[in-house]
Amino acid sequence: MATKPTTNHRWRFFRSGGVDQVRIERGSDVLNLHTLDQKLWVALSCPVRGLEFDERTLALLDTDGDGRVRAPELVAATQWLGKVLKDADELTQGVDGVKLSSIRDDTDEGRSVLASAKHILASLGKESSGAITIGDTLMTAEVFAQARFNGDGVVPPASLSDADARAVAEEIVRCTGGAIDRSGLPGFDGATLDAFFADCAAYAAWRDAGAADADAILPLGDATGAALAAIDAVRTKVDDFFARCRLAAFDERALAALNKEESAYLEVAAKDLSITVDEVAQFPLASIQAGRELPLEQDLNPAWTAAMTALRDAAVRPLLGEQRASLSEADWTALCAKLAPYRAWQAGKAGASVESLGLERVRAILAGGTKDALAAAIDEDKALASRVDAITSVEKLARLHRDLFKLLNNFVSFTDFYARRTAIFQAGTLYFDGRACDLCVQVLDAAKHGTLAPMSKSYLAYLDCTRPDGQKLQIAAAFTAGDSDNLFVGRNGLFYDRKGRDWDATITKIVDNPISIGQAFWSPYKKLLRWIEEQVAKKAAAADADASTKLQTSAATAGTAASTGTAAPPKKMDIGVLAAISVAIGGIATVLGGIMEAFFGLGYLMPLGLLGLMLLISGPSMVIAWLKLRQRNLGPLLDANGWAVNALTRVNLPLGRSLTAVSAIPEGAERSLKDPYAPKKSAWPRVLLVLLVLAGVGYGLYRFGYLHEWLPEYVPAYVSDELSCVESAKAGETVEIGVPAGTSALSLYDSASGAVTALAVTDGKASFTVPEGTPVGTRFTVSDPARPELSCAFDVVE
Repeated sequence: MATKPTTNHRWRFFRSGGVDQVRIERGSDVLNLHTLDQKLWVALSCPVRGLEFDERTLALLDTDGDGRVRAPELVAATQWLGKVLKDADELTQGVDGVKLSSIRDDTDEGRSVLASAKHILASLGKESSGAITIGDTLMTAEVFAQARFNGDGVVPPASLSDADARAVAEEIVRCTGGAIDRSGLPGFDGATLDAFFADCAAYAAWRDAGAADADAILPLGDATGAALAAIDAVRTKVDDFFARCRLAAFDERALAALNKEESAYLEVAAKDLSITVDEVAQFPLASIQAGRELPLEQDLNPAWTAAMTALRDAAVRPLLGEQRASLSEADWTALCAKLAPYRAWQAGKAGASVESLGLERVRAILAGGTKDALAAAIDEDKALASRVDAITSVEKLARLHRDLFKLLNNFVSFTDFYARRTAIFQAGTLYFDGRACDLCVQVLDAAKHGTLAPMSKSYLAYLDCTRPDGQKLQIAAAFTAGDSDNLFVGRNGLFYDRKGRDWDATITKIVDNPISIGQAFWSPYKKLLRWIEEQVAKKAAAADADASTKLQTSAATAGTAASTGTAAPPKKMDIGVLAAISVAIGGIATVLGGIMEAFFGLGYLMPLGLLGLMLLISGPSMVIAWLKLRQRNLGPLLDANGWAVNALTRVNLPLGRSLTAVSAIPEGAERSLKDPYAPKKSAWPRVLLVLLVLAGVGYGLYRFGYLHEWLPEYVPAYVSDELSCVESAKAGETVEIGVPAGTSALSLYDSASGAVTALAVTDGKASFTVPEGTPVGTRFTVSDPARPELSCAFDVVE
């Protein structure tokens, strides 16, 4: 477990995409990696496979061979490099080739690697070379791998010069499966050698035990095994036969049931009769009778004739010593008892892996003394292990000299990813729907991706990729710009891996999340349009089906009328339905009228009202998108591939836009807007637009009094509670009064005369004509006698 370190090394950090990360730019940063608190590492482990990084380098770092490179293994590598290299700043260059002068000669580790490097160069005829490369180590390793002995403790039979030892070695590989040598050939090691000779000894001892009591164990000699096999082939059926006969002796009424019913024979007879048919094989061996012996030649079930003949010839007659044509239950019991010792001996068989060699060959191997020669060959091979390990150390140095700095900037920090230099987990670029997506990762575990991918809050498309040569690959691509209108399962695109190879890519699954705030703004309207299209399609399909049904019904009705001479009575209009439709239309018109009145009542603020309405509709979607886009995180995608991401690796809006490039015409390109297949433009949209603009301008002029000379003055309604009327009226003018539901009568008070007049309410309205000669300034107050709190008033003006 990591503890909090203390160090004088001064670490430097940078911030990118809202994430603070350590800068690894100097050799001292590499050598002091063990002092960096692991809480500050972006990742704590990564997989060996599935990355755009040298897999052999990762395998050398994976010292425990579990398929993952962990932080302690990376720290151990940097500390080892500190003991081997003089100047760690060379690591930052990422060069293939380590100068011999850069290897330390004042440490045991450095001297060992330096000596091995010089030996490798000498074996390749490059004594004058001042540097050793990865290619040099690979050439030497290949030579050692193909050598007679290569230090892995596994000896292929072909590497043995002695013919007898080579023959035994081949038998070891054939009987035990052997072990695989570094060269790729099968061979034997110490474990397989010991196991083979142990099996030989056990097999010989087992055979000796059988020979010591041959009269009881092998009553028929080598033919005893065939006799037991013949008995085992029919044992269940013979036991079944005698059991049925005993039941028949107990109660003869069971005889019919113990033999198959007649219907069962009729069922079989109805089929293509064959003596191997399953139904016949299930019948008893012979007809059941009380105390009957089992026939061995006649009256047998035809499906078992061959097996019973083998039993008679291989076991009954050789062991019971008579030319028997039948077998009693006592004889059957005695026959099985004679072979019981052989059965027990077979159950204790040992050394079965070498049985195919035969007893004589096994005894010859045990007596031949080849085991010591084979063990000596293994020891000779192992003696070269230190030289091979030294080659591995040189290869490790050469690979880390080239690759470690890049790995640290994709492990301890994600510098390459946030600097847009293509990280080792980015598999390539997906071209799809007019976009190029750079954030593509291989999918190594689809089940883990299914669990973790939604937590990334990114819009992800999972794609199956194939090449003409049959190679297959699955990737997850993040769409971080544009929209999702044309992204759906089944669409095809083109994927380029980091080697430049192209793959056919098909979407198989989508994890839906917001792509951008702009997409979220239009999302409610697009959903509404899709819903309308779906409803229209459903209504059209229903109307088509209804029309077809009506047509068929009409045709049937006409046929009935023609045959009977009586026409069907005409359907009558349902007045209730007509009234309901009228009420519905009236309600809709009222709602729309109220909305339009409120909207046009805004006057010059109508554009702001339209903007507010759009924000009211799109605002919630945009807020949700904004919240999710702020949470967009790379970590779950990498965790699903076996990483252990230790920091919140955000993908904010600017970084997201850089990860997905949207198609655009190159700057300076020529573009012709003449489209020969463009739809012909109709004049009506322009006409309607002009009319709407003129109507809006006219309404504004009228509303603000510029047209009162030619049109009646606009007087806004005065509303008190739910009773409404105009604010003013002229003498002789009729005033319309809006009446709420539940009001049946109104009273009108004249402030000039003090008179109170009753007004009748009809269809939710009341009206009053101002008498001629009414003084200017007179106020008329309208109220509901039953609900005095409802009132409105208007004044008489000139």
